[in-house]
Amino acid sequence: MTQPQVGDASEARAATPLDAFCERWVDQLVELYPEMRIDLARAGDLAAYADYSPAGIAGDRELVARALRELAEVPVQDEVDRVTELELRRDLELRLALIDAGMPYRDVNNIATPAHSIRAIFDLMPQESADDFAVIAERMRRVPEAVSGYLETLREGVRRGHVAAKRQVRELADQTAAYAKLNGPFGELAAAGAAIAPELAEELAAAARDAAEAYGRLSLTLQREIEPAANDSDAFGRELYALNSKMFVGAEIDLDETYEWGVAELQRMIAEQREIADSFEPGIAIADLAQRLDDDPKYRIESAETFRDWMQVRADQAVADLAGSHFEISDQMRAIRCMIAPTNEGGIYYTGPSEDFSRPGQMWWSVPEGVTSFATWRELTTVYHEGVPGHHLQIATATAQKGSLNTWRRMNWCSGHGEGWALYAERLMDELGYLDDPAYRFGMLDAQRMRAARVVLDIGVHLGKEVPAEFASADDRGRVWDYDFALAFMTENMMADPGSIRFEVNRYFGWAGQAPSYKVGQRIWEQLREAAAQRAGANFSLRDWHTRALKLGTVSLDTLREVLAAESN
Repeated sequence: MTQPQVGDASEARAATPLDAFCERWVDQLVELYPEMRIDLARAGDLAAYADYSPAGIAGDRELVARALRELAEVPVQDEVDRVTELELRRDLELRLALIDAGMPYRDVNNIATPAHSIRAIFDLMPQESADDFAVIAERMRRVPEAVSGYLETLREGVRRGHVAAKRQVRELADQTAAYAKLNGPFGELAAAGAAIAPELAEELAAAARDAAEAYGRLSLTLQREIEPAANDSDAFGRELYALNSKMFVGAEIDLDETYEWGVAELQRMIAEQREIADSFEPGIAIADLAQRLDDDPKYRIESAETFRDWMQVRADQAVADLAGSHFEISDQMRAIRCMIAPTNEGGIYYTGPSEDFSRPGQMWWSVPEGVTSFATWRELTTVYHEGVPGHHLQIATATAQKGSLNTWRRMNWCSGHGEGWALYAERLMDELGYLDDPAYRFGMLDAQRMRAARVVLDIGVHLGKEVPAEFASADDRGRVWDYDFALAFMTENMMADPGSIRFEVNRYFGWAGQAPSYKVGQRIWEQLREAAAQRAGANFSLRDWHTRALKLGTVSLDTLREVLAAESN
């Protein structure tokens, strides 16, 4: 077989047998995970949940194994097919490996579990009419069954010895207890529906109580039944960590070399921040400059709603400036909506447009409870990360490639590719002059410093490494990573409130391998760009290179590297 190459995604191509196979595969996935109907704006039961029980996991494994066997028999007809076959095979093989390693049975952390997914799908559901809220009421009524399936899986994990760390169980118990409050997210959703459709008020209230009570039972069971059987150790261990890393990064990396690179990258970020701090006032501490900027009215906004509006203006301006000049951005891709999330857990995330773009891409801020003041010098780079040229450009570009990519290729996701691109986008906006204000560039470096720090922390914790001598006090030399050192380390390298720092550290401890995928992915994107520029010499066009890479859709970084290298041959 010849090496995969990039086809011309801008031109329509006839569907191939492999495209048809992928469309059937997406249909099967939608049946297995019916929440995808909301994401893809597909018809069907819009209140249905996946089966989160062990039976659902067994069905998932059976489906994946059969698809992998059948894929071997499907002909490859063109260069787009070659990329599809390469990526789909890698994806299916990794899915099997993760199931067989027991990952679904220990799926407990503070950010991405079935407990979070069951609630979060409501954020994407239409909430404008009585019909919309009738569907929402039905979904809330089905929450108890979905939660029970997840609990059954965790109990099976205990029986099989696939258990999370006690720290993660406690974190999820606290979060689900918050979901269980009558005035929590389900109660708020019922109240919003009653305002639009008073005739549904009683039905919505009852369904919200059912959903909240289900989360209350989940919280209690986590505390009383799962935590006593959970691991005392936080570390995943090298074997399981390597598998998670491959899933999130989308490439096999040398974990030990990456750890050392992370230490050097963190030192480089600190040095760049130091240089900017000295330009404000020679010798001023980095933390003191951050406080000065926090207190500067020029960079301060005093309400979540005003902050949301500030984000919207910057996101829209980036689209207007970059469309046509630096990127291909079609009219349907221009719409992006900035939102305040209905939860208070901290964190920022993006949800892509629906397949037909009737629902635009959305940036969400989950504002911690009690936080009412925002520093824009910290967050301008986040707008570019989540919006354009970051996630929105990347995901909307893939979604728009209906003429050349099948549905699976357009909806595929790899954290290293996606988050790596978003960090690359932050640096790109610096290159393009959008961070010329030293305060905003300082904020970008602050975000990148945090991402470098967590490469070191994440690998260090889960592989049981000694803390880096470069960041250890005399008393800490030879110390193996633990929670207390990790919290102090991130407090030093992440300028945020204590609650946000704690949330982040708990995330790294429970979602092993995910956090490093951002900075490692950025590293690989930058390496690929540099290699392409060296090959093309004076003929290199950055805009054309971006366009070719993004029109591939989201693929693993191993696939991206192979495809872009083959293109030059």
